[in-house]
Amino acid sequence: AKNICIDMLRQGYHKSFSELFTLIQKWNALREAAGPGSAIWQRESLEEQPDKLDQLYHFLTGAEAAQREMYDNQLNLAYCFNDPEDKWLSNYFYEQCFNTAQLVKIDGGKREAQAHANMGLICEEQGHVMKAAEHFEAFYQLTEGLTWKDETGHTYNSLACEHLWRIYTLLADKMLENKEHQQAIKTLIKALKMAKEGGDMKMEGEAAYCLSLAYNFAGEQQTALSVSLGKVAETTEYLGEFMKAAENAHLSQSLVDACVLLGNIYNERGKYNEAFEYFSRASEAAKTLNNLPLVEETKTYYGIAKAHKLMVAFNSRIEAEDPVSLKYLLAWKENRSDMCTDPLTVGKTLVWLAQNCQNVEEQRSYKVHLY
Repeated sequence: AKNICIDMLRQGYHKSFSELFTLIQKWNALREAAGPGSAIWQRESLEEQPDKLDQLYHFLTGAEAAQREMYDNQLNLAYCFNDPEDKWLSNYFYEQCFNTAQLVKIDGGKREAQAHANMGLICEEQGHVMKAAEHFEAFYQLTEGLTWKDETGHTYNSLACEHLWRIYTLLADKMLENKEHQQAIKTLIKALKMAKEGGDMKMEGEAAYCLSLAYNFAGEQQTALSVSLGKVAETTEYLGEFMKAAENAHLSQSLVDACVLLGNIYNERGKYNEAFEYFSRASEAAKTLNNLPLVEETKTYYGIAKAHKLMVAFNSRIEAEDPVSLKYLLAWKENRSDMCTDPLTVGKTLVWLAQNCQNVEEQRSYKVHLY
């Protein structure tokens, strides 16, 4: 009995092994119930009858092999009808594969996983997104931690991650259309998790970006650009992840979008140095796309951020009303052919001011020239 069981498992006949084990247990239970002295008690147990074991082995594994062959034949039929007009035939045999796989756990669940993947794709194609998600989730669970691969060399589990990333993103899009921002965010967090597990850099970057946009949309609905929801940290974190992935994958357009969004977030919060940095990166990335309107748009953002950055320094000098600050302001006034020149860099005018400003009252009198 032991050798037969090992042989069944070695050849992948898991259902046959399970049935044989159940039959041996059932025989032993009947003997125990009848008790000593009964006719069945006097007979040998099932595992001690090699002839019967051989028959059970032969026909149980034969039945399971037939199920396996049935599945493979149905799958081949599904592959045969790949013309658009035969789509209904292909879908029919994929559904039959799925039903067959439910009847028997073949190859440790490999074909069952494959059947769920195919049914998920069919449901997605037909617009049944929720049903597709259920099939892809089953596909993921059946392949988690396993190394099964398809004909292209991709593991089944990485394919499951890709399918779930895509379907979760589709579901989130519908939620955003219906203004269900918080539910969309939860769904996109799941999409990002699947993208990370799938190990595809481009997919992970897109997932992070979509999640960042969802946080942004949620904030806009409450007129606070994510601040009122307390989600700025999450938004910037996911955008940061996306930017790294976009740079590594050379996704210039996506990099521009991410930098502009981050720049706007920091600009809204009054963090003009950070905003200037990201708008500057957006401008540089836009130049690589040969898209003149986009270049002009990012230049505008860049200019606004530069002005805001200068405004902070300018106002701080005005408010200080001390001799050194007035020197800086006058120096800037003398050299502002570029309105965004940093007054700290105009050394020649500062030297002139130091030589000609004799006292505080004289220096204060220059303040009127700033207006």
